Amino acid sequence: MLEVRNLKVCYGSVPAIHDISLIVREGQVTSIVGSNGAGKSTLMRTIVGHLHPAEGEILFRGKAINRLPAYRIARMGISLVPEGRGLFRKHTVRENLLLGAFSIKNKDTNMRQLDRVYKLFPILKERGKQVSGTLSGGEQQMLAIARSLMANPSLIMLDEPSLGVMPAYVNLIFETLNRIRSEGKTILLVEQNVERSLKIADQAYVLQTGRIVMDGHGADLLNKDLVRQAYLGL
Repeated sequence: MLEVRNLKVCYGSVPAIHDISLIVREGQVTSIVGSNGAGKSTLMRTIVGHLHPAEGEILFRGKAINRLPAYRIARMGISLVPEGRGLFRKHTVRENLLLGAFSIKNKDTNMRQLDRVYKLFPILKERGKQVSGTLSGGEQQMLAIARSLMANPSLIMLDEPSLGVMPAYVNLIFETLNRIRSEGKTILLVEQNVERSLKIADQAYVLQTGRIVMDGHGADLLNKDLVRQAYLGL
C-alpha cells in the first residue's frame, strides 16, 4: 500500500532522516520503533505531507505523493493521529469528530461514520457534548483515534498513541488497534511502548539516528539482542 524509497529529510541544512526505505503492506500493522530523536515523527510528518523530502520518493498505491499538499494526501485515504493528539480543545467531542470528516460532503455518510466510531468508542458518545479539552488523557487519545477514522481512511498512521496515557487506557488503545486491523484497515504505528508495538506488528523497523538499522517480523525483533538491550532493558 505504501512504499518509502531512499528518503532523506532535512531541517534546514541538517539531515533528520538518511536514506530510509520501507514498505507498508495492505491489511497489516507495521511498527516503527526507536529512541527519542531517531526521526520517527519526522518520517510520519513527511508521509502525510507536512514536510517534503530533500531526496527520495513516497508511493501510495503506486502513486508518488511526496510533493502533494497534506490535504490531497488525506483525501487519498491516509489519516494521521499526531503525537500530542492535535484536538480542537475548545470544541466538543462531537464537533471534533465531524471535523475529521471534512473531506466527506455527504451528511448521511458522516452520520454513519459517527455511529461507527461511537460503537468503537462508547465513551465518546457519552461525552459527545463535552468540551474535548476537559477529557482525561486517555479519553483525548480515544477521540484523536476516532477522529482519524471519520473519513474512513485505508491507511491509519498513529504517532505515540500511548504517550501520557494511563495503563488501563493503553490496554484499550491496543485492543482498539487490533479491532481496526480485523476490519481490514492498514496501520502504521510509531510507539514508545516497544514491546507491545512489536507484539502486534506484522512488520517492524528499528530506527536509529535517522537510519533503519534492523527490520523483520515484530515478534522476531523482540528476540534480537539490539532490541532487548536498547529498548527493553534486558
